[in-house]
Formats: sequence, structure tokens, C-alpha cells
Amino acid sequence: MNTRQQKMEAFGRLLDVMDELREKCPWDRKQTNESLRPNTIEETFELCDALLKNDQLNICKELGDVLLHIVFYSKIGEEKGEFDIADVCNKLCDKLIFRHPHVYGEAKANSVGEVLQTWEQIKLKEKDGNKTVLSGVPDALPSLVKAYRIQDKARNVGFDWEERRDVWAKVKEEIGEFEVEVEELYNRAETDEQKAFAKDKATREFGDIMFSLINAARLYKINPDNALEHTNQKFIHRFNYVEAKLKEQGKSFQDTTLEEMDKLWEEAKKA
Repeated sequence: MNTRQQKMEAFGRLLDVMDELREKCPWDRKQTNESLRPNTIEETFELCDALLKNDQLNICKELGDVLLHIVFYSKIGEEKGEFDIADVCNKLCDKLIFRHPHVYGEAKANSVGEVLQTWEQIKLKEKDGNKTVLSGVPDALPSLVKAYRIQDKARNVGFDWEERRDVWAKVKEEIGEFEVEVEELYNRAETDEQKAFAKDKATREFGDIMFSLINAARLYKINPDNALEHTNQKFIHRFNYVEAKLKEQGKSFQDTTLEEMDKLWEEAKKA
């Protein structure tokens, strides 16, 4: 591994490269916060994909791409006279020190739970911090991730189930409401207005089911986004197996019965 000095030199080299690209490359010189934003989102998802696959080579590569964007935004901020990379680093360090009084102050915390219990209150005390407990959840987060963060922040201030097994009653309640109420609404809907109402009701009830399931995942320390992505990959693998087998047989999905596809699906599961 590199020494501390080598790490500092490498970071300095990155800043030098960024300065030169911003000056001499037409594409880099043209970029703005707005134009970079879509690329930043894409790079973040690529990093998440590498992390999920535990692909160390690509984790290193994608971390570099994300770091490039951090340096790029900081360079644009410097050109505007608003902030530079040193400000970014110093603000981060100040925040970390302030939020860890059990490390840099007199407070005591011997477990993760004790740290998290005071985390939200500490952030509320910050001069430019969150005004409310949930205000720190970004609006632009994907809904699945947002639900988890909302529940986690509420837990940090004591708003949570006393026993994690109690959540299953809520899950069953929400599924029951969806199954009974929504099915009845769909069966009764005849006019376009009634059908639209039934769809709106179904959407809301299904959202309640998902929120309660995410709550259950959180209580059992399961990241629901990771869990769903694992299932996505599993389905893709099995479906690709079915498709490949059909091609070997010279058949298409249109030429195959559901029973035949199910048989291949079971083969894929065993494989």
C-alpha cells in the first residue's frame, strides 16, 4: 500500500490534471454543474453496481470516476469564487469532528446504537444543519432508498417498534387491505372515473405494503435495495437460461407453452 506522502502526492497530481484539463480541453472547459449532474448520477450507479458484485477492480475504477466529479465540481466552485476543494475537505472534517463527540470530545458511546441515538440531535444543533429530523432526506432519492432513510431517521429519535416482530402484524394488515379493498374496488369499477379511482386507491395501498416491508427489512438489518437487486440478478440469470435453452431447441417464447417454460425455469433454479 502507498504511504501517507504518496497518497497526498497522488491527490495533488489529480488536482493538477484537473486544472490542466479545465484550461486546455474544449469538453472539460465547457462543463457546468448542470451538465455534469447526469454523468454524476450514472457514475454513482456504476459504483453501486461494482460494490454489489464485490468487484474490487471496478470498485477502484468507479471510485476514481466519482472522485473526478467531486474535484470537477470543486474546480467550478473555485472559478466562481465560492469554494474550492480545501473548503470541501475542511467542511467535511469539521462536520465529522462535531458529530463524533465520543471520539473528539467528552461524550461516551460504547456501541453503534448509542452513537445513532444522538446522531440526529447533533445534526439538528448544527448551524446549517437539518431544521427537522426528516429534512435531511433528499427529495431526489429513489423511493425505495428514501423510505429506508425516512424510517431509519425516525428510529434514531426513538420512533420505532418496541419489538421487531411486531412489524409483521402491520405487513399483514397492509396486504389484507390491498387484497380485500382494492380487489373489491376493481370488481365494482365500470366507468372510467371509477376505474381511475380504483387505480389511485390501489397505488396508495400498494405503497403502504412496500413501506411496511421496507420497515421489516430495516428491523432485520436487511438493505431492501440490495435485496431487490440480488433478486433482479437472480431472475435475469434464470430467464437468460430459459431463453438460451429455447434457442438451442430452435424455439421462441411464442412457440413455447407456459408449462414448458416453467420446466426450464426449474432447471435454471437447480443449475
